[in-house]
Amino acid sequence: MTAAPTPPTGFSAPVALRSAAWFAGAGLALGATHALTGWGLPCPWRLLTGTLCPLCGSTTMASRLLRGDLAAAWAANPFVLVLLVLAGGAVVAWLVEARGGPALRPPTALRRPVIWWTLLGLAALTFMVWRNLG
Repeated sequence: MTAAPTPPTGFSAPVALRSAAWFAGAGLALGATHALTGWGLPCPWRLLTGTLCPLCGSTTMASRLLRGDLAAAWAANPFVLVLLVLAGGAVVAWLVEARGGPALRPPTALRRPVIWWTLLGLAALTFMVWRNLG
């Protein structure tokens, strides 16, 4: 009886690029659908509470980006727009690595995912409170 192969561990730039491509494709499809038909995804949080979640306006933002209107995209959801810019920077770094360039990594102390998820959650919560009070 042979042991099952162990899954690979660690980061893989090609895998990250494939994930980013799927994410971008979904965003492009939702944005294009909204731009062409006006249909968007309803927000369950907004339906339940009447307040805006950190992602509310993302479909509108994508639609405005497809039309080349950066100001309207910013007005729809600046939080997600900033996240997209940061994700774009990560994609560039992953492309460099996948093509044989240097691996760009944060310092060892900042490589724990819990740090990044906590920062993202705090930023999202802060943005949500700010946009609902403003």
